[in-house]
Amino acid sequence: MTSIQVGLLSIPVIFILLFLRMPVAYVMLVVGMAGFAILRTPAAMFSIASQTIYNTFASYSLIVIPLFVWMGYIAFYSGISSRIYDATYKVVGSLKAGLALATIAACAAFGAICGSTTATAATMSSVALPEMKKYNYNRSLSTSTVASAAILGVMIPPSVIFILYGISAQESIRKLFLSGIIPGILLMLLFMLTAYLQAVKNPALAPAGPRVPWMQKLKALFSEGVEVLFIFIVVMGGLFAGYFTPSEAGAVGAFSTLLVALVRKQLSWTGFLNSLSDSVRISAMIMFLVAAASIYGRFLAITGLPGGLASWAVALPLPPVAIMAIVLLIYLILGCFIDALALILLTVPIFYPVAMELGYDPIWFGVIIVLALGMGVITPPVGANVYVVAGVDGETPVMEIFRGVGWYLLAIIACIIILFIFPQIALFLPNLLH
Repeated sequence: MTSIQVGLLSIPVIFILLFLRMPVAYVMLVVGMAGFAILRTPAAMFSIASQTIYNTFASYSLIVIPLFVWMGYIAFYSGISSRIYDATYKVVGSLKAGLALATIAACAAFGAICGSTTATAATMSSVALPEMKKYNYNRSLSTSTVASAAILGVMIPPSVIFILYGISAQESIRKLFLSGIIPGILLMLLFMLTAYLQAVKNPALAPAGPRVPWMQKLKALFSEGVEVLFIFIVVMGGLFAGYFTPSEAGAVGAFSTLLVALVRKQLSWTGFLNSLSDSVRISAMIMFLVAAASIYGRFLAITGLPGGLASWAVALPLPPVAIMAIVLLIYLILGCFIDALALILLTVPIFYPVAMELGYDPIWFGVIIVLALGMGVITPPVGANVYVVAGVDGETPVMEIFRGVGWYLLAIIACIIILFIFPQIALFLPNLLH
């Protein structure tokens, strides 16, 4: 059996183990180590595994992950999310589908200091759903809006998904963060348009909220929105200007968020300890996932499978757009079964060489992949965001939420098509770094 055949065989083995409900990190670790033992020696297997796991947890560059995760938990436990929603609610709540629009805008704003789609879904569910119930919003529309808009938590930087893509593809995390800003705003506007059109078609789905005087709207923006703007400008402005690296940006972001929480005097000692506990737990899970994926990625590298797959894809009698459409369809299907964090680490070593061989920009490809993964977190049967929202809500059946997200899936597809036609939407800000 050739090395490429061994690499190909590893893929169905992985999916068999995943369907047997074995944790993704263990699957990649076991298959990667077994592959090394087959192609090299058991001694080489243990050497590679121990070195990779140690280097992952000791990596200075990966400290950005726990720092940005902690930043999001500080924002959650200090009530910043509630103030964000209150500000957006006062500004747009009186429009048709106003509370849904406010929820989408709040998800985008919270994403600027969070970086996790499931955290955004859980936080905004607890804040927005009670208000939408109060004004008799349709259950399917309100819950699907929260589940879908939570994707903005990973589109708008800082984003854990962008960090993992940058690590897997060895691309600049700084450029990836900048590349997500304009597409994230575009997706937010498309989501808002989707919610608004549903309300126009059937006003009973999303009645307008109470009118708020303009002075109160301005006051809400300046008093509640300024803290998010401050944190975002400090982190992204410093990255853009080159004042600090992504790892240093994580430290600055966590400190800035903690400073805002302390100034507001809304972070209790218990909340502070909980933010540390949750951050350690999530960060350890992500870091072990990265280590396992690195071992599997190194195994794939010695098989020659990624290069062979790239050459095969280029030789297909199809235009590059069609091949990329197939890749995105694969991501959509896999995203229905595999967690987004695991999926990006599992698939980037395979599909990144294909995209590069087809001549696509690696930063642009990262944005497209994040959008594709966004579809996975709201589609059945896994649909992590949907289950998070259903768990917080406790009343709306899961299938009712899944029916509602269909409209937002169309918005994501529209965003992907627009980025295919106008790739500079994603590349404009990163190109300014030159």
